[in-house]
Amino acid sequence: MVDSLKKPEFQQLRPGVKVPAKESLLTPRFYTTDFDEMAQMDISVNEAELQAILEEFRADYNRHHFVRDAEFEQSWDHIDGETRQLFVEFLERSCTAEFSGFLLYKELSRRLKDKSPLLAECFNLMSRDEARHAGFLNKALSDFNLSLDLGFLTKSRKYTFFKPKFIFYATYLSEKIGYWRYILIYRHLAAHPEDRVYPIFRFFENWCQDENRHGDFFDAIMKSQPQMLNDWKARLWCRFFLLSVFATMYLNDIQRSGFYRVIGLDARDYDIQVIKKTNETAGRVFPLILDVENPEFYERLEICTKNNQKLSAIANSNSPKFLQFFQKLPLYVSIGWQFIRLYLMKPIDTAATQGMVR
Repeated sequence: MVDSLKKPEFQQLRPGVKVPAKESLLTPRFYTTDFDEMAQMDISVNEAELQAILEEFRADYNRHHFVRDAEFEQSWDHIDGETRQLFVEFLERSCTAEFSGFLLYKELSRRLKDKSPLLAECFNLMSRDEARHAGFLNKALSDFNLSLDLGFLTKSRKYTFFKPKFIFYATYLSEKIGYWRYILIYRHLAAHPEDRVYPIFRFFENWCQDENRHGDFFDAIMKSQPQMLNDWKARLWCRFFLLSVFATMYLNDIQRSGFYRVIGLDARDYDIQVIKKTNETAGRVFPLILDVENPEFYERLEICTKNNQKLSAIANSNSPKFLQFFQKLPLYVSIGWQFIRLYLMKPIDTAATQGMVR
């Protein structure tokens, strides 16, 4: 634990520019895809809905929202020690995730411009939103005397290739879970302003509406491609991505539960709310959702959490690398087994109720 009386030290590329967090399975990822396959999609079956969403993007409801006000203009040295480290980690992870979305959407816009103008403009306007978010978060880091070199991130990060349908599953869930994460924090702090220790949280209500509109766009895209939702393979993949997104969030947040304590939240209770709300939302487009009301779901996630904590302790120990490998191996096996059991839990079929409420 960081000494609460000292400022944590962060590795820097150069003065004031933080070395990016080390990549792992739990850090935000950068994506690329098959642009030609995406350009060849026939979206005519749901083009009217996509056009309506484009009009919302063009309206740019948040064009005047992400402007720092007088509350930011003060010293933040009183946020110190472990709390300071937790805030920097939160801002960095959030900035990296938003910037990842910007890069993907901007490249999709460029690649689709001549082949699918409607999609290209949608992606371009979503990249505008993500750039605003990333820039706002990076400016917030400067309150802690740090920033991220986003150009360095662009060149240094590994890019994960996903086929278009996997991009749609993953980004849809990322945007929708982002909505619920932001809005639940906003509602909590609106009811408990004494816990709002930094002004960025005041911006979360409008912010999450960007996430929600982006998620609606991917919802409409998937509905224009019935094969992405209606066959047996789609059911397996939807199940996989739901579990991956929920488990990744849960492991990350429990690992950083101190951040949530600072703003008056219990990380477990908060994550359970987010999971349930996102799962319910996904049921409006996915053919199935997970049974997240089953206590077994969280019991198995807790086993994964404890194993992850042990993995971190081993990684931070002075044991030789070869010994660490053998110490970690049974923990990796246990986590893999829990994921298999979670994946095999009976899901909830939503096909009969889709389309009733949006």
